[in-house]
Amino acid sequence: MSGRREVSKLTRVFSPEGPTLRELAVQALSSVERGYDLLAPKFDHTPFRTPDPVLDAVASALEKKGPFENGLDLCCGTGAGAEVLARVCRERVTGVDFSTGMLTVARERVSVEGPRLGWVRGDARALPFAAAFDLVVSFGALGHFLPRELPRLFGQVHSVLRPGGLFAFPVSAPPRPRSAAFWTLLAFDAVMRVRNAVWRPPFVMYYRAFRFSDLLRELERAGFHVELCPLEEFGRRADGSPRARMIAARRLPRRTGPAGRTAVQTAAGRVNS
Repeated sequence: MSGRREVSKLTRVFSPEGPTLRELAVQALSSVERGYDLLAPKFDHTPFRTPDPVLDAVASALEKKGPFENGLDLCCGTGAGAEVLARVCRERVTGVDFSTGMLTVARERVSVEGPRLGWVRGDARALPFAAAFDLVVSFGALGHFLPRELPRLFGQVHSVLRPGGLFAFPVSAPPRPRSAAFWTLLAFDAVMRVRNAVWRPPFVMYYRAFRFSDLLRELERAGFHVELCPLEEFGRRADGSPRARMIAARRLPRRTGPAGRTAVQTAAGRVNS
């Protein structure tokens, strides 16, 4: 019996409550949707869930920009971002995800005081909402989208925000090339690219899919004014740059200027010039 317990411990990759190595392998060989359906009951016991210090830091940064009325947690998973929204939104908080399993766990796990809470199954690339939100947040989801999908993704976020609404998400500074973290992430992405080249359906999950400048460019092209908010809780690097930031992208109002061009068109012209 002792031997069996030791084997069980070794096969639990992250914690005693987390998934086994076999469960992770089955997930990795599934589609993204099916994989997260399988992982959902144990997702909160993996490092894939956004750490609480990051959630708290973003919530504190948003409190300085709020309050807001209605908030959307994009690719909500098990609902950690919805709890952030509940701190800064007064009317309603909605979580959207395409994994039924993740939404099931979110409904069971998350309970908030104050705003009304709802969960919707949907694809971030085709959101089933009108322009009804003052704030959209997303935590750890961008790695599930390829660079060519960013225009569509950011366009969808823009379409569900009211004019002046905010799209916020945290980003961390990339690790130094000589660090172990740099090579770990590079190796992970390389394994995923090989897996997707030889196995179907693909499982899109990359840590270094696009550059920071790509994010900023595509946000501006989608009609956002972008502000970078340092998350000072995580300190600064030797060169003085923050270790983590919150990107705060505000939807520009569609006002027609003297030359008949909208504010969004003018901003896009600046980006392309």
